[in-house]
Amino acid sequence: MSTEKLKNHKIIFVVGGPGSGKGTQCEKIVQKYGYTHLSTGDLLRAEVSSGSERGKKLQAIMEKGELVPLDTVLDMLRDAMMAKADVSKGFLIDGYPREVKQGEEFEKKIAAPTLLLYVDAGKETMVKRLLKRGETSGRVDDNEETIKKRLETYYKATEPVIAFYKSRGIVRQLNAEGSVEEVFQQVCSHLDSL
Repeated sequence: MSTEKLKNHKIIFVVGGPGSGKGTQCEKIVQKYGYTHLSTGDLLRAEVSSGSERGKKLQAIMEKGELVPLDTVLDMLRDAMMAKADVSKGFLIDGYPREVKQGEEFEKKIAAPTLLLYVDAGKETMVKRLLKRGETSGRVDDNEETIKKRLETYYKATEPVIAFYKSRGIVRQLNAEGSVEEVFQQVCSHLDSL
């Protein structure tokens, strides 16, 4: 399967902790810019709810709060991108890469990213937002103990990723403490200059 036709697309990695508001920002980018939003979390959850063999294995991994194998995530991403290559203006890859090696593999197998948007919210803010979401979401991973674990996993994994892409000059850091609109204004100033 050739990924040649993805080469001319804008590919934007969106990195931010759980509860940073990156999902909301991605929705707004889709509406305004016509990009395709691919969340590795959503792809994984869809696979789990399909009840497939792969889905059952993934569910067990996710319930332990562990990360899903690299190749699995990459294959799912590539399939999803190829399916939309003809109709999309660009791709928002949400929650990926979680480690430098993932970013390198992505480039080898798919394409190089245009930008990395770093949706940066403080730890307290993220915990507060997630607990609030947990009241209504019914998601198994929105409880305080799991949240703290997820944040730890996230910080450990993300710092080297941000550093790696900063050295290439493609990181755009957003202050995600403000309102949805304030954060989105920052997003637009970066995307409009592409």
